[in-house]
Amino acid sequence: MTVRVRFAPSPTGKPHVGNIRTAIFNWLYARHRGGKFILRIEDTDRERYSPEALKNLLETLRWLKLDWDEGPEVGGEYGPYFQSERLDIYHRYAQELVDNGYAYYCTCSKERLDRIRKEAEAKGLPPRYDRHCRELGIKGNPTDTDKVIRFKIPLEGTTTFHDEIRGDIRFENKSLDDFVILKSDGFPTYHFANIVDDHLMKVTDVMRAEEWIPSTGKHILMYRAFGWEPPRFCHLPIILGADRSKLSKRHGAVDVLEYRNMGILPEALLNFLTLIGWSPGTEQEIFSTEELIRLFDKDGINPASGVFNLDKLVWMNSEYIHKMDDEKLLEKLTPLIHQRGWSGFSREYLIHIVSLMKTRMRLLNDFVELAPYFFEEPTQYDEKGVRKHFKKEGAKKRLNLILRAFDRLGNFNEETTEKAIRALAEETGTAAKFFIHPTRLAVTGMTFGPGLFEILATLGKQKSISRIKRAVEFIEKNCEIC
Repeated sequence: MTVRVRFAPSPTGKPHVGNIRTAIFNWLYARHRGGKFILRIEDTDRERYSPEALKNLLETLRWLKLDWDEGPEVGGEYGPYFQSERLDIYHRYAQELVDNGYAYYCTCSKERLDRIRKEAEAKGLPPRYDRHCRELGIKGNPTDTDKVIRFKIPLEGTTTFHDEIRGDIRFENKSLDDFVILKSDGFPTYHFANIVDDHLMKVTDVMRAEEWIPSTGKHILMYRAFGWEPPRFCHLPIILGADRSKLSKRHGAVDVLEYRNMGILPEALLNFLTLIGWSPGTEQEIFSTEELIRLFDKDGINPASGVFNLDKLVWMNSEYIHKMDDEKLLEKLTPLIHQRGWSGFSREYLIHIVSLMKTRMRLLNDFVELAPYFFEEPTQYDEKGVRKHFKKEGAKKRLNLILRAFDRLGNFNEETTEKAIRALAEETGTAAKFFIHPTRLAVTGMTFGPGLFEILATLGKQKSISRIKRAVEFIEKNCEIC
């Protein structure tokens, strides 16, 4: 049997890392087993449904390269893949349950239901419907706006289902409510649409968040009422923040696209989220997507909650950056370079800058923060660097010596610039660092970065001398003892 899994989000907000982790697990399992990954949009909550949220969701899946075999924009033989376009299907199956004695029409008003709820709360009981309409035999039509359809929960016995990572889970039927399956607006509830769609779309495996475990008893009872074979269930552990509380914005971004905007690579995020709740059984932490597809299976899923550690994500991202081919990394960085208005540079020059900066980057965005001096003259100098290197006695004199030495150089490269500075240090009896540090500050505006002589050779003689002259002028204006 071909494995068929689905990711069925409700587009009501920004794509949350927990939901996207669910998508990743389903996608990896489908690819590992040579099956199909279905994207189904559960848009029955019309008050909360957001077209913008759907757009962000699809953008997120594409960014992570989680391609779907059936669903929006690609179609498939079991569509439509928007639940709002399947109302006739839900009406037909809801009426079938009524006709076969497994569901009933309910005309209880909102006021009556509110009263029942308040009475239960006053007694310290969980709010639940009192089954007032269960045996009244009310006739109706799924399109009636003054009625809902409720499922008849058996009054006795237990319902059990097998979870592939948690074992058998049992519910006392008396603990379950006669829940609504079709609302008065003609839209199904999640519980009902979920099982109808999973059956009709031939879903073989359901991997979803553990928060749905309490609802699965209801789903099993509906499968039995229809006489359908339920899929295999696997409820995934929730993701916690570093303090082991529920993941929220105070732990960092929860919207996946925010991580893209901060410079996280999609491959790194996919790798990172896969390892929250799944393990290959080894100490390896960095995986290519191809390796994850080859290794991923349900046996490696841990039922215990996993922790979202932002520092680890950033570390993992840096590992991906450091191992990435320079050409490919430049492709990733090109939009950032264009955003800064840095133009007119040859591809060869850009590749060279990428190779210089790559090992210093943890995020893609680090590039534009760490390497601006390769594209534009510094407009200011690091304040601590000024105090430490420009406001030191003799700083201006040493920079002037460097200017004269550099001006005499025929070949201006790493070797000749280093030789010139070290010769000055020896001639003046001064440590080389007193020439190197102020020169770095002069040409970059910073106190850190690649080797100074690599920077000088990259900038070239004209730019290097021009920037050092500007630094001398700055010292003359701002440093009294220099």
